[in-house]
Amino acid sequence: MVHSRKRLASTEQTGYIIPTLLAWGERTLAGELAVWEASVQRADGSFDAVDGVPYTFDTAMAVRGFLAVLDEMPEFESHIRRACQYVIEQIAEDGEVRTPSLALWRTRTGEMLSEYGNLYVLPPLVEAGTRLREPRYVDAAMRALNYYKSKPDLVEFKSSITMISHYFGYMMEALIDLGEVELARGAIQQAAAIQRPDGAIPAYPGVEWVCAPGMAQLALAWYKLGDLERADRAFSYMEGLQNRSGGWYGSYGVGARYLPDTELTWAVKFFLDCCVWRRKIHGAAPS
Repeated sequence: MVHSRKRLASTEQTGYIIPTLLAWGERTLAGELAVWEASVQRADGSFDAVDGVPYTFDTAMAVRGFLAVLDEMPEFESHIRRACQYVIEQIAEDGEVRTPSLALWRTRTGEMLSEYGNLYVLPPLVEAGTRLREPRYVDAAMRALNYYKSKPDLVEFKSSITMISHYFGYMMEALIDLGEVELARGAIQQAAAIQRPDGAIPAYPGVEWVCAPGMAQLALAWYKLGDLERADRAFSYMEGLQNRSGGWYGSYGVGARYLPDTELTWAVKFFLDCCVWRRKIHGAAPS
């Protein structure tokens, strides 16, 4: 499901919720979702977004899901290979990650969210290349990484909804997972600089409202970087925002502009990922 106001199946969210479900012991459900994901793959290896158009990002998220179940369900190797081939065909010679459409990356008011979010496409490509012994996948991902690293504003947490904490969070986690730890550590200091004593992190510099998935993603990045104090404060603040339903709206606070009246599946996904890392670090396993 995309979110509470659009009850459609999403290959993007299905793909990246699978490893989260496995981390919580939901192996049967994870396997069922992977089977469904495979059933809707296009002949060219891509996956449609909810608007019926194939997206490079969504295809890479499907790869994340298949990789998570690959050891137990090796039949998904062919689906991974087809999807990765599609993804590398979308990476230009200069390294830019292209996609047939970015229509769904626009806010309700028309702003285009940062294309730098495509950094999140690269870690599953590297993992697939390593596990399947396909250096072409890794080479394409490294070419793309170098392309984005050449951008002077790559890691600027800007005062604009186009660089909302949700997308900045994608970037921070991707950089960490790609081994660019010091780059991520330096960049995330911009979020640390505006984190409030109660743990809240404004959706971007210059506003008071917070983006719920962005809160979870930045907490997750801090857990991965070992900054437990900041991660715990952000996590605790997000806990306090939780709706009675168990979910989260896209944003909270005066002037909130990111789906403030809609509960998001990806806010839940990243919160659950934070729980796994928090319990791992603090000595308890998910239950």
